[in-house]
Amino acid sequence: MGRLKILMIFIVSFTIIYFLPFERAQVQNAILEAFLMLQYYAREHVLFCLIPAFFVAGAIANFVSQQAVLKYFGGKAKKWVSYSVASVSGTILAVCSCTVLPLFSGIYRQGAGIGPATAFLYSGPAINILAIILTARVLGWEMGLARAVGAIIFAIIIGLIMSAIYAREDRERISSMDLSAMGEEEQPRSPQQNILYFFTLILILIFAAWGKPETVDGFWLAIYNYKWPVTFILLLILALMLYRWFKKDEIVSWIDSTWNFAQQILPLLFAGVFIAGFLMGRPGTEAGLIPSDWVAAAVGGNSLQANFLASILGAFMYFATLTEVPILQGLLGLGMGHGPALAMLLAGPALSLPNMLVIHSVLGTRKTLTFIILVVIVATFAGMVYGNIIT
Repeated sequence: MGRLKILMIFIVSFTIIYFLPFERAQVQNAILEAFLMLQYYAREHVLFCLIPAFFVAGAIANFVSQQAVLKYFGGKAKKWVSYSVASVSGTILAVCSCTVLPLFSGIYRQGAGIGPATAFLYSGPAINILAIILTARVLGWEMGLARAVGAIIFAIIIGLIMSAIYAREDRERISSMDLSAMGEEEQPRSPQQNILYFFTLILILIFAAWGKPETVDGFWLAIYNYKWPVTFILLLILALMLYRWFKKDEIVSWIDSTWNFAQQILPLLFAGVFIAGFLMGRPGTEAGLIPSDWVAAAVGGNSLQANFLASILGAFMYFATLTEVPILQGLLGLGMGHGPALAMLLAGPALSLPNMLVIHSVLGTRKTLTFIILVVIVATFAGMVYGNIIT
């Protein structure tokens, strides 16, 4: 980090500490809420979502060849293939805007084009099957369908625009990678073994992160009740695969890559979660500096302003996996319009203050700002269209 950046951090930190009225009860409650948000995140999200995701990302970085990545996500891949795969691949992953980051970083650094990579970054948390089903069940099938269709369509649109804007830079980035050995190195495992290995990792991520459903009976509750026995069996299968199919140095390299992702992403995530908790509080609470009734009052109806504001708020708020649904349910009860609700659903899970910091570390300032602006624009547009159709 350059000296200028460090100086700016010192100046901003000093200014906040100097002027913030710590003696006020609202500020004290917000600070406590920020730490409670960190604790909530650590208990509910880090162990069973992020850590498995880090291992998946480390596996991608080590065991997915650049040839395979470029085949489906690279600049020479057929667009209909790369964007189709990117826009729907998040369906089976119950991930939020933070958990998807290690997976996005892994494929991007293996040579994926910026278009398909950002399409995956957007669609991953927006279209996971659990969120779509819960949205349809709690907020209505119309909202669930609009969320699923919107996430797929806008993931492709965002990816295509990102690819068009940064085409030259992306070609230079990929061409600077060492691809000379692609296809020449003998693979230690068969494609079928690699597929089973990754499939097992993804299943571990899915079952370990499986949240308790709102209903007291049914298929999803049955899965939740058996999540840990299934996860334990999957871990045993993974251990057997590692013992039979992998060399010791491969396992060490996998763990090293996992640690590299963790040490890069976790500090930024924790900083962002703390700030989000300070400003807006934990999901379902009103202890942050910004009361939720202010939000509801500002996003009633279906005006351009309401949809745009909902997109902005959704982009900066932190939504743990599936928590956006009860939050929106409460806001709708306070008078939020259906259009702004969809806008927040399409912007919120795809972005948050914590994940913006991490995306910046991977893509840089200009590309990150472009991605954020595109997400806000498409979410606003979708909200206005949906609000006019519903009303």
